Amino acid sequence: MRRVRAEILSVRRHGAYHTVTVVAPEVAERARPGQFVAVAPPPGGAALLRRHFFVHRASRRGGWAGTLGFAFDVRGTGTAWLAEARAHSTLDLIGPLGTGFAYPRRLSNCLLVGEGHGVAPLHFLAEELRARGKRVDMLVGADGIEAVFEPIEGKRLATNIAILTEDGSMGERGRVTDLLPEAIERWGTEVVYVAAPEPTLRRAAEVCRELRVPAQVAVEGPMACGVGLCFTCVVPVLRRDGTGYDNLRACVEGPVFNARRISWDLWPRPRASAGGG
Repeated sequence: MRRVRAEILSVRRHGAYHTVTVVAPEVAERARPGQFVAVAPPPGGAALLRRHFFVHRASRRGGWAGTLGFAFDVRGTGTAWLAEARAHSTLDLIGPLGTGFAYPRRLSNCLLVGEGHGVAPLHFLAEELRARGKRVDMLVGADGIEAVFEPIEGKRLATNIAILTEDGSMGERGRVTDLLPEAIERWGTEVVYVAAPEPTLRRAAEVCRELRVPAQVAVEGPMACGVGLCFTCVVPVLRRDGTGYDNLRACVEGPVFNARRISWDLWPRPRASAGGG
């Protein structure tokens, strides 16, 4: 990981979300889908802890080489200031952090399932999978049309895509897990990747277990340090020998985990807030 002063190229509004693009070649060159960055708030403000965001894009070639993007929705003072940031100012940024998604060696048909801003790291994953000759299909979910993350970009990246909103304002009415079993069968899915809130991760893991399809999940949850020191983000992961479980840190051993190995009955546990949005 690297700590850098990253120049902001742009801050853009996309419905309910904002995307930030920065110049950070030291981070962009090393970033993998599923990893995240930690951004420090301005000194002297109400927010004290770094805010953690999945990497949305990392460009290593072409005119955008050395740039990095991440997405967020405004949830409090910790992200409100970032939404007001301007081009050519700088961010104190650490990254890439965490363990990202693993690419399948032999399997080719990949289904990416995301809800809300969880779709952001899946766009980065889709680009990397396509570059490796894999087929990418997508299930994208949100509360309503404003919360559907970059649907046009999703359609560009995916061979097949279905959009679901709980209020029916875009695509089908429902949640992504409602359509997941049918999509796996219809599209011949061989491996599933999920980035979403815990209830969706849990249900997707159940579906993939029932259908015997391997799945990786990127967990969301409060983080304080982001580098493995405070243990506020632990996830109970079953040991391979079946003797119990270990509390693994989402910021170091995760945030991506094998869905079958998470002890869903024990996670998430009540834990302290990481300091707001």
